[in-house]
Amino acid sequence: MGRHAHEHDCARPPAVAGRFYPDRPEQLSAALAQLMPHDDAPARARLLVGPHAGWMYSGAIAGATWAATSVPDRVILLAPNHTGAGVSASLWSGGPWLLPGGAIAIDEELRAALSAVAPLQLDAQAHLREHAIEVHLPLLRARNPAARIVPIVLAGMSAAACAALGRAIAGVLARAGDGVLLVASTDMSHYVTAQEAATLDGHALAHVLALDPDGLHRTVQREHISMCGYVPTCVGLHAALAAGAQTARLVRYDHSGSVSGDLARVVGYAGLLVA
Repeated sequence: MGRHAHEHDCARPPAVAGRFYPDRPEQLSAALAQLMPHDDAPARARLLVGPHAGWMYSGAIAGATWAATSVPDRVILLAPNHTGAGVSASLWSGGPWLLPGGAIAIDEELRAALSAVAPLQLDAQAHLREHAIEVHLPLLRARNPAARIVPIVLAGMSAAACAALGRAIAGVLARAGDGVLLVASTDMSHYVTAQEAATLDGHALAHVLALDPDGLHRTVQREHISMCGYVPTCVGLHAALAAGAQTARLVRYDHSGSVSGDLARVVGYAGLLVA
């Protein structure tokens, strides 16, 4: 009991501040002001899909997507596992996530409900060096400083497993009420030409826009699309659909070559909202 309680108190320090986004509060605030355009009428969404590269490359896409949606007080973030650490379906077991100039609290009630969902397991190791959730958090905090989060990191899953987990998460959302935002963190194609990225990412995004998670899973695997967060995106889509989602829209798409000038080897980035 003591060890369990202690784990729940342990804060997660930033792992990629100063590399993926500014590590000084004043510089972070300036970057956020630049990346997040003011939106007079942000829409409500059930699911936000957004990129997690360094802000130099994908920050404008992520910022535009976060600016276009209202952010409630409760947010579940789904991300891929880039490090290989921890369990395969990892529900953050620790305390708040620290950021330059503050912290974001964990939604303990929502986490407790999700801890009963298979195959999620309470775990910290998958999260400690993983960047795919952390890079979204300053944007989330800027949209709603009172928001509480539940971070989930997922390794590879079959289409059927994605569907089952998504439906189970939707069951938790139904009991929690209507004020929970899901976030699926993903980049698109990796290290292909800009033309190849546009084609491959177009195929994947067509399934997201059609609210077709099974088609997304099948197409990513069949066409060998290096979309790192397709599993979190499929899970998020299944959960959003089970919760009543009816529409999806692309907020913005771009690739790293627009910044680097290198069109021979790009990473694609997309921001979408599902409502």
